Amino acid sequence: MVQLRQFLIILGVSFVGEVLHALIPLPIPASVYGLVLMFLALCSGAVKLRQVHGAATFLIGIMPILFVPPLVGLVDAWGLIRPILLPTVGIIAASTALVMAVTGLTAQGILHLTRNREELSREEEEGEQNV
Repeated sequence: MVQLRQFLIILGVSFVGEVLHALIPLPIPASVYGLVLMFLALCSGAVKLRQVHGAATFLIGIMPILFVPPLVGLVDAWGLIRPILLPTVGIIAASTALVMAVTGLTAQGILHLTRNREELSREEEEGEQNV
């Protein structure tokens, strides 16, 4: 019963994302609206992590199974995909490398800023103790 309630919360947030997708004329997928809404709900405390943790863990656990139907659809459409396969793979590889590089550089920048702030606060504390 608890997991059903948790799943219904996730489903409700996803439904609101679908509604926003239908109402807002932007080329943003409904799933992105749902993810942003869930993030905001968790950050604001409107939804507590314990209210969705079990169902979310289950859904993440079965995620590979959820990719089977789209892959079967790709196999069915092989005749259409074949002529553009090489450019598509190239674009996917390049964009994946770019996302990994930007993510790594962003993480390094954040770590650098955090360390600098910690060093400054330590220096300030030491200066106050010496006075």
